[in-house]
Amino acid sequence: MQKIMPKQVIILLIVVLVLSISFASCKAEGGKTKELVNITFITPRGTIEVMDDYCLWIAKEMGYFDELGINLIMEPGPLDALATCKFVDQKKADIGYPSPGVLTASIDAGMDVIMVYDLMATQVFDFAMRQDSDIKSIKDLEGKSISLGTAGWQVIVDPILVEAGVDPSTVEYINAGDQWGQAVALGQADAALCWKGLRSQWTAQGLDLRYLIGGVDFSKMPANGYCIRRSDLKDEKQTQILVNALKASAMGIHFTRNNPRAAAQITYSLFPAVQEQMTPELAFASLQELHEMYSWAERNGYGYGWASEKAWAEYLQILADLGQTKTLLPLKDVFTSEYVDKINDFDRGRVAEDARNYKLNEVWSKIEVKGVW
Repeated sequence: MQKIMPKQVIILLIVVLVLSISFASCKAEGGKTKELVNITFITPRGTIEVMDDYCLWIAKEMGYFDELGINLIMEPGPLDALATCKFVDQKKADIGYPSPGVLTASIDAGMDVIMVYDLMATQVFDFAMRQDSDIKSIKDLEGKSISLGTAGWQVIVDPILVEAGVDPSTVEYINAGDQWGQAVALGQADAALCWKGLRSQWTAQGLDLRYLIGGVDFSKMPANGYCIRRSDLKDEKQTQILVNALKASAMGIHFTRNNPRAAAQITYSLFPAVQEQMTPELAFASLQELHEMYSWAERNGYGYGWASEKAWAEYLQILADLGQTKTLLPLKDVFTSEYVDKINDFDRGRVAEDARNYKLNEVWSKIEVKGVW
């Protein structure tokens, strides 16, 4: 004869079953159990072991990519100037990080790329000189030599010089490879192309240099941003995946605004090479140089990823006048701001709370925070 279960036991089993179903549903909605889509990000630097991509590493560490359905894969690109666009065009990567010069040269060459997120709305590039150099302003670069990591970087420098009224034909470019910073320190070039974040790295390497700061001492041109394949925008599902990936990056920047020491701690702890090269203080300074640019548009009320159409239009005209592009590229073929609002559609209060609650270790809790965040 079958034994009937007590009423209380039956009720308990029903409760357990309901809770189990609810928990499974919550996990699926929270993005923890659903299948993640691989998105490959290609850097323009030849290494990922730098502070520059801090916003991506934070978003990865905090699970923002996961909850948005993304498995982020970071790949170092070669120093070849156009590589960060070539890899995207050839479907070896999904998101690239080109400078305006590299982006426009790639589009002019027929590559299937477009910028959808301007990470830095104002000039990111600087110039480095020896302390005893007679170069006091960008106009003094006329007739001088400038060292580059690759000859392809000339597409970056020429428009900057033209904007400042310097004839690029008077400048001698020296392709010094990985040692282009050392080249100026050793007197093999008068100046070297530099950028935000790299100044602190060069200081850590013992290079005693002086800098002209882009966006402060010269230039209002746009700077590096994230590009994708233009053809991907024809696919609604793929577009949403890419918007989600860029949203996670914006969340990483917002996290940093609310706890810069935590952001630096997360990024610094990932890379033994950075730890060997830089003290925590210098790593923090490097991140701050970058973050001031990454957060500029948000701090000025435009939102993460915004770009100045006026600055871009003036830049494209300079390129056409230089002959750096075969024709005057239409702005719509180079950059679209159509997705900026969607990228900025995240819970800023929740990200800020994540940042404030992040536990600092003994080293990073002693780092002094000052300046613009």
